[in-house]
Amino acid sequence: MSMPKRLGWGLLLAPLAACATVAPSPAPPVNPPAGMRYLYGSGEGAAISAQAWNALLAYVSARVKARPEDSVVLADGASLAAPRFVPCGDKPFAAVFDVDETVMLNTGYEYHDAKTGKGFDAADWDAWEKTGEGAVGPVPGADQGLAALRGLGVTVIFNTNRSAANADATVRAIKAAGLGDAVHGQTLYLSGDDAMGSRKDGRRATIAARYCVIAMGGDQLGDFSDLFNAGPLNAEKAVPARRVATLQPPVAGLWGNGWFVMPNPVYGSGLKGGFDDIFPMDKRWAPPAIGEK
Repeated sequence: MSMPKRLGWGLLLAPLAACATVAPSPAPPVNPPAGMRYLYGSGEGAAISAQAWNALLAYVSARVKARPEDSVVLADGASLAAPRFVPCGDKPFAAVFDVDETVMLNTGYEYHDAKTGKGFDAADWDAWEKTGEGAVGPVPGADQGLAALRGLGVTVIFNTNRSAANADATVRAIKAAGLGDAVHGQTLYLSGDDAMGSRKDGRRATIAARYCVIAMGGDQLGDFSDLFNAGPLNAEKAVPARRVATLQPPVAGLWGNGWFVMPNPVYGSGLKGGFDDIFPMDKRWAPPAIGEK
């Protein structure tokens, strides 16, 4: 059968071609990702957090009784290989913490992330900062831990990369999570407070100029020093070198002795690397072929 000249096979097949290029909508996830299960739901994740807070409180209690000469904030010009620290003098004691997944769980946002499966979205996160205070909670042990620190006379200071534009909402969220009061510019420092963006060393320096910082807590290496994310350690293939940097003396001796890391298998700088970055060639294994021993 011949086709009318004005229609032609191209026009007839166009709708079919269009339909063929439409991808089906992905099915909603059956379960949250493994990292979210661990951090937000497991007893093991809660136990690690409580363990870290118990160790932190024991460490701080000892430091309050025997004033240290130096804080645990690296001084300007220090390196990871040759660390130097800001002197304490007679400054009052403080402990400095990141907020998200260090003292406060963003349970509501991660539920949204898990259900949609679209990953981090800057606009969604901004909306979360502004409106999510009703769906947050304390990291296990953080609410009691921060209260105990204040009872020891230690000022609790939050240093987070939440936006300074949302300062009031972050103050409300910290309060809603049972973590006490925070005052922007005094006990709360945010991205946008200086010209360093997401880097925290400038804010740490401001805090250490006023306080003897005897402990810091975070879930990312950048919560302790920007040096972990600088130069060669910020390169695309820096995963093994960055791991080595955390274990070289004398930095290795700081973990649990002034620097305290909270578990976060959900997001952040720790979730990088391919097979060649994670699994050294001399540590690989495969089952023997049938008949081999």
